Amino acid sequence: MSRGMVHFLRRRDWIGRIHLALTLFGLPCTVCTPGVRTSQTIRPISTSCCNLYTTSVKTMPSSAAPHVKSRCPGYPGSNIQRFLVPDDKVDWSQNWPQYNPVSYTHPSVVNKPAWADPDIDSFSPKFNTVDGAVDRTSFDGSYKIEEGKPLNPHGRTGVTGRGLLGRWGPNHAADPIVTRWKLDAKGEKIFHSVSKLPILQFVSIKRKDCGEWAIPGGMVDPGEQVSLTLQREFSEEALNTLAIPPSEIEKISERINDLFKSTGFQVYKGYVDDPRNTDNAWMETIAVNFHDDSGNSVSELPLQAGDDAGQVQWVDVDSSFLLYASHSHFLELVSKERKAHW
Repeated sequence: MSRGMVHFLRRRDWIGRIHLALTLFGLPCTVCTPGVRTSQTIRPISTSCCNLYTTSVKTMPSSAAPHVKSRCPGYPGSNIQRFLVPDDKVDWSQNWPQYNPVSYTHPSVVNKPAWADPDIDSFSPKFNTVDGAVDRTSFDGSYKIEEGKPLNPHGRTGVTGRGLLGRWGPNHAADPIVTRWKLDAKGEKIFHSVSKLPILQFVSIKRKDCGEWAIPGGMVDPGEQVSLTLQREFSEEALNTLAIPPSEIEKISERINDLFKSTGFQVYKGYVDDPRNTDNAWMETIAVNFHDDSGNSVSELPLQAGDDAGQVQWVDVDSSFLLYASHSHFLELVSKERKAHW
């Protein structure tokens, strides 16, 4: 399986007012990092749109190096090489006069598509707030502005500009993690031979652009509720609903709606260590797990790759299965929450 870093942007307009953020996802959520130990206490959340619960997570310091994928030597989709940033120079608080990052914005962004901001010199964005139709707030809180440009809150990346990202500052996405239990021929849960815990499966897509397996997520459209983004992205990428005849849409939509109206687990809300990140533009996401516990919802629907997906299938959740960006970490949290094998 390829571990390439290329991950091109969605070809649709994105980011906008996340109207649901304050009510649906607005409660405090501690951001955790890979390699931490967690202890969890469920806090139920009910809204008029759907039922969610988050987990109060206490973390222990991780030994993992900061900002790993955001410092990958070769910037994806280009021949650009990042300025090398050692672990001890990632944080902006570290004085480093020698820092000389490469300035790069991909041609697809420079050509001023609808989903991208203009150049910073040609308009005056209002950072750290909802700026017209664009949400420029960060889940990590207020970020600094230097010489009119936002600074990546997690530190140096070796590249300035926007790279493949359309927005200066945070670029918001949503990742739906749809899971079920792995069952035998008799419909009984299958337990892992080593951990002795039941095995989860999740819907995974293999991206066309980089060949990596990933959660079928995508960017939040302007004015779109995050809950609808989650459902839309799963439907388009894992079920290819855009190509399904209208006569079949109704029965498929009913099952999808039932699943996404069920109680979901907010896995993560925050910054993503993504290879597209730069000093001035970065990815943030909300990841939510929707679990088909009985196995009679989306589990029975035929998966069909669509949109950005080259392949789609149910995959066993396991620490050895490598995924794009921070997706492995999301699955680890889901496994712990479901008391499943990891």
